[in-house]
Amino acid sequence: MFEIGNSLREARLRQGLDFPDVERATKIRPKYLRALEDEQFEILPAQTYVKGFLSTYAEFLGLDGQLYVDEYNSRYVTREEEMPARPRRSPGPRSRRIESSVVLAALVGIAVLFALVIAAWKSGGESTPQTPAAQPGLRTPATPMLVVSASRGATRMEVRRASQEGKLVFSGTVENGRQQSFKLNGRLWLWVQRPARVDFEVAGRAVRPPARLLLVDASGVRRAPAAR
Repeated sequence: MFEIGNSLREARLRQGLDFPDVERATKIRPKYLRALEDEQFEILPAQTYVKGFLSTYAEFLGLDGQLYVDEYNSRYVTREEEMPARPRRSPGPRSRRIESSVVLAALVGIAVLFALVIAAWKSGGESTPQTPAAQPGLRTPATPMLVVSASRGATRMEVRRASQEGKLVFSGTVENGRQQSFKLNGRLWLWVQRPARVDFEVAGRAVRPPARLLLVDASGVRRAPAAR
């Protein structure tokens, strides 16, 4: 029994070598060389690296690499780690037959389940009455909406709550081909610079704006009184 780390260090110092010199020759990083000399083997990634680095380092220093590996095995490697993995027995003919039967039964079960699902889907589709498609212009959304569509050119527009002095909701230009939507959870006051260029949809009903100043609610559109 001998000291692995001390003997490596002494051999290196006798030859006047530094870690960079050893690294250039062995391609082993100085961190791992130092760990071998300090016997801090847990720093290395795995025992396989420890054995390989020990053998390479020792051989480079003119020592018996296998002797160092054997000493490491006797002191640090347990018997269980040295034992090779037991080869897995291949299944016999009977095991293969059982596995085939299980796979076949599983496939049959999946096919039956799939057929039941298809049958239930078809019967459900036949018994469920179809809901008639909603007709354009007759839908009533949960929250009435005002949709302003700039169908014939851009126009400036201002929208406020309740009246001309109400809270400002929108102020800007509706570009040609674009829309602006507003919730009709109350009355809206609108100023439309060019009403002839836009179309309104109020709670799903198409409406043409009759003037520049408008009052809009879920019931429809009407002219707003001029500002005093």
